[in-house]
Amino acid sequence: MAVSAARPDVLAAGSNDLVDMQPCSRQASTDHAACSFPLGTFNLGVGLSAVHFSFDRGHSWIQPTYSGLTAADCSPVQEPCVPHVGPIHTVPNYYENGLRSRSDTGVSFGPAPGADGFSWANGDRLYFSSLATNLTDTVMRAGNSGQNGFTAVTVSHIDNVTADRVGNQANWSRPYFAAPQAAFSSGLDKEQIWADNAESSPFFGNVYVCYSDFHSLSGGNSFPLKPMVSTSRDGGVSWKQHQVAPAVANAKQGAYDGCTVRTDSHGVVYAFFTHFGGTSLAGFHAVITSLDGGQTWRQPKDVVAITDPCFHTDPVTGRCIVDGVAGARTDLAAMPSVDIANGAPTGADATNEIVDSWVDGALGPDHEKVMLAYSTNGAASFSPPTAISPAGDIPTYAAPAISPDGTRVYVVSQAFTQPFQATTADPRPEHGVLQAAAIGAGGAPGAWVTEYSGPLGDARGTSQGRILYNEFLGDYVYAIATRTYGAGVWTDTRRAMDCPALDTWRQQSSDAAQVTLPAPWPLGDCPASFGNNDIFSATTG
Repeated sequence: MAVSAARPDVLAAGSNDLVDMQPCSRQASTDHAACSFPLGTFNLGVGLSAVHFSFDRGHSWIQPTYSGLTAADCSPVQEPCVPHVGPIHTVPNYYENGLRSRSDTGVSFGPAPGADGFSWANGDRLYFSSLATNLTDTVMRAGNSGQNGFTAVTVSHIDNVTADRVGNQANWSRPYFAAPQAAFSSGLDKEQIWADNAESSPFFGNVYVCYSDFHSLSGGNSFPLKPMVSTSRDGGVSWKQHQVAPAVANAKQGAYDGCTVRTDSHGVVYAFFTHFGGTSLAGFHAVITSLDGGQTWRQPKDVVAITDPCFHTDPVTGRCIVDGVAGARTDLAAMPSVDIANGAPTGADATNEIVDSWVDGALGPDHEKVMLAYSTNGAASFSPPTAISPAGDIPTYAAPAISPDGTRVYVVSQAFTQPFQATTADPRPEHGVLQAAAIGAGGAPGAWVTEYSGPLGDARGTSQGRILYNEFLGDYVYAIATRTYGAGVWTDTRRAMDCPALDTWRQQSSDAAQVTLPAPWPLGDCPASFGNNDIFSATTG
């Protein structure tokens, strides 16, 4: 989620969206326990990354229609389904450039470039980042795609968004590679994007993308793991990538993963990564800074102690879960989500306070908490973390935003309200929450107020789609703050209906520690709104 510092009524959000895919295939479901086959592909070439806009502080949203590769009009009993060019509701200009948007979206507003360089007088530029593959999800080669590796990080942009301009595909740039020198065996993942949006910064207009390079993906073990940041100085067209911390040879040594990047009013770049503890759940949030606009980077420094809440590992998926068997993955619950009061758009009233929020497991399973820590000295030190979760919530992800003048902080989270369940027979209530607090003396937040607590849904009504077994919420929780209001987005299940047939099958698979066949077919065996989890937002504007 992003807000324009120059036009604070204007918001953008990205999402993973299967809207252009074939409705869940009957054959793939029953024979392979997935909505498409080959497993994990969905419909080859069809994009998964959507962009959304609000021009009224988050009260209403639009999702534009473009042209590209679609399979939405294929019959669920049509095999094979061949995608074709038609109307799409995901981000444009990927298919035309031989690429497929592949989720993990990010958005950030910065100043638009012009003949005089970057200036708010030129308007604003929205940057949209996404993972990407080629149209067949096979290894990309620089000779025919411009990029090596299994998965790329791409960035496209559009200037001066209005309700009319966002509907015209020609106003969007092509997607550019943020890591143009990626190695053949690389698999890039978990990117976050930020544009330096304070005029006081000597690097005003620079754009930064942090991500992880799972460098031996071809070996099947995703290691060594390299923490990376790429920098663009020309409005997101050309990029230079940097490894900013040592590569980790294997998981037991403790990896740097799950990042956020921000800038202060002086142009200092802060890249935060989770420094996982290896064989222990204890770890840190580490910060890596650049004082020269991303050209060189200081050594990583552990600044906030965390406890990864990975108390349960699903027997089938091998992923961290918090709500119950066959649950939604929560691998990066403890990742740092960070924001800085940098005084944008001018930088004049910046306090440069840094706020960091995450979900922590220090109190043990079923007692996970949203935590917040802050720094008023440029990340040299942080306050002791404070639990801020509403009573009764068991959160999975959280994100903060601090107003540009440092007077108010907002935190959005998505949370369950029941403990871990070893059976799929009972509801798993989930909802979104937006909290706020005024910043007091010394940078400390005052009393927390719950601005919004959403209605409960049932996470059992969700599915990853490419694999029917597990629920899916994703790690996509974000917030923004202006001088007058705050807003947040989360994954919401209020309209996703539970499917008893899938509950029974998921339990059988969990008990067997492997997917059992045949599996149910959601379009024939489940309520019509099964799988319809949504992105919801709340705003105080």
